[in-house]
Amino acid sequence: MTHFGVICPPFAGHIHPMAALGRELQRRGHCITFLQIPDLETAVRSEGLNFWPIGESAYQPGELAESFTELGKLSGIESLRYSVDLCQRFTATMCEDAPCAIAEAGIEALLADQLEPASETVAEYLRIPFVTVSCAQAIHRKAQIPPFFTLWNYENKLWARLRNQAAYYLLDRNSQPLLQALNQYRKQWKLPVVRKLYASRSRLAHISQQPAAFDFPCANLPKHFHYVGPFRNPSPRKISFPYERLTGQPLIYASLGTVQNTKEDIYHCIAAACQGLDVQLVITLGGGMDVEAVQGLPGSPLVVKYAPQLELLSKARLTITHGGLNTVLDSLSHGVPMVAIPITYEQPGTAARIKWTGTGEALPLASLNATELQAAIQRVLTEDSYLNNALKLKESIRQSGGVKRAADIVEQVVKSGHPVLSGLTPVVSRGVAYST
Repeated sequence: MTHFGVICPPFAGHIHPMAALGRELQRRGHCITFLQIPDLETAVRSEGLNFWPIGESAYQPGELAESFTELGKLSGIESLRYSVDLCQRFTATMCEDAPCAIAEAGIEALLADQLEPASETVAEYLRIPFVTVSCAQAIHRKAQIPPFFTLWNYENKLWARLRNQAAYYLLDRNSQPLLQALNQYRKQWKLPVVRKLYASRSRLAHISQQPAAFDFPCANLPKHFHYVGPFRNPSPRKISFPYERLTGQPLIYASLGTVQNTKEDIYHCIAAACQGLDVQLVITLGGGMDVEAVQGLPGSPLVVKYAPQLELLSKARLTITHGGLNTVLDSLSHGVPMVAIPITYEQPGTAARIKWTGTGEALPLASLNATELQAAIQRVLTEDSYLNNALKLKESIRQSGGVKRAADIVEQVVKSGHPVLSGLTPVVSRGVAYST
């Protein structure tokens, strides 16, 4: 048995897939402890896993929710900048408190989220094995891959590579406060300075929730990089839903995730676009607002604060999403095509992959209107190519191994102490990638 610590950003989109991986490892006899700020104790324990508080002196009770409320008001570059400030503080707190907590808890290895730079740094300092996990979109930092925060399509041409490199240069410049906070500890701990944000230092294994089919072509990936598909298994959390209010019409499921979910104007646009179509629109607010706050939406959609996402997607014909990877993968796991309205951070890059794979459409938030959104919805509902491509991705996900394969890799790392190499060879045709 190994005692694994989990370090990831304090967002539900990272907590939930890490919890699924933790439960699978726990089922195999291992011990799993999340290292997180106190506000997340209830969320972690509700997933059936152990919790160890980090940053008790740095964070006041309720402060995380206040930060999320402020972040939810923003979009685009303003949201990205605010996120960098949040991440800088969280990274510094992790570097300050996690080493002692890991020693005190008796943690022997780490599951390190790629989007939390402190996770790998702490493991390097303590000289304990770690597996890097991409709960969000895997970031490769290669010139041919458009940056995760852009809606750019893949173009294997010189101009595109130069564009991509310039965008990453600007990201690193704008992220200097975060890199400085990280490097303060790396210098203190006599570790090499990190100059590029989210450039993984993993040497044993790097696991991504994406299937290979849902990524741009990427040559020369590290041999220890693994596409395994979404981490999913039953959670102890139960969410009620008024199933008796479903009408039997084609179901459209709409979600803006758990952070960017207070934008009433987007909900209004979605409802207006669906009004008059022979569909039933179900909107989940993800806890961002009370249902009463969005009463009177056009077409009287069914609005709930939380929804059992997988159960509803099993009945859905279309998903309208902000481009959060978990909702996207859940939709594809059920063969459901999508219309994406990316708001910030890695959501544009995920939306770009929806377009690339032909599993849906993506509309820029800046020019969003009900007329264009309705046209996109009708295209995706009526043109067979979107459904057919979503069904191909469903099969790719089924074959990818998911959380069980991820746990196999983690166990092999701690058992052997050596890199676990992937035998996956992506084969890409226009629109959809397959693996052999």
